[in-house]
Amino acid sequence: MTFKRALVREPSNSFPSCISSHPLHHSVSVKQAKLQHQKYCEVLTELGLEVFKLPPDDRFPDSCFVEDTAIIHKDRVLISRLGARSRRGEEHEIREYLDKYLKVKEAAAPATIEGGDVIHLPQYLISGISQRTNKEGVMQLADWLQLEVKPILDKSIIHLKSHVTFLERNTVIVNDSISNHPVFRSFAKIVVPTDEEYAANTLTINGVVLIPDGYPKTAQKLMNAGFEIIQLEMSEFQKCEGALTCLSLLL
Repeated sequence: MTFKRALVREPSNSFPSCISSHPLHHSVSVKQAKLQHQKYCEVLTELGLEVFKLPPDDRFPDSCFVEDTAIIHKDRVLISRLGARSRRGEEHEIREYLDKYLKVKEAAAPATIEGGDVIHLPQYLISGISQRTNKEGVMQLADWLQLEVKPILDKSIIHLKSHVTFLERNTVIVNDSISNHPVFRSFAKIVVPTDEEYAANTLTINGVVLIPDGYPKTAQKLMNAGFEIIQLEMSEFQKCEGALTCLSLLL
């Protein structure tokens, strides 16, 4: 899949109030988060994307995690009904931007769905049914995008893409805990070491795999498999239970 644009939103001054149970949540630095986000945007630009930046929104501490607000496929987008009630409203400005480029529909109650649960593949999607996405959300997604969506039910997880992401070349990078799920039977798999599970969230842009910095065994596995990688510091977003894919919507 080739991407041309990325929509992002800089972390706001309220970012330390993000939804998180991470043990280092109390140490979130807005300054560091903004610097890490700036570097992330620079890399997207270097990889050939036009990066459109929405202004920070102090009303929503988690609003830099724009991926959750919409699911895009070809010329259509489903605007999320966010599973976290405190985040509802983040999607409004996202819709205003996406209306310029795509056919838009909003998920309707009782559906909940967040983009962090949805893995995009060339012919179909995989979606978690998780703490943030329910069965009705997946059904509305499949109906509007006119695409098969294969579900993975696991109510113990927040988002599926914290545990598995698609790399291209019919390959997924996946945590051992879900690596044997039948949905992944037809894929080549790079299994993340159990002490580096955060590294399962990768972002592949036009053939280059972005991975979080500080996970050397995972980085080596990717390089051994022939993938070009770029490592990015993600410490402040990890403290808010966010990751690489969370920070952009790709068009």
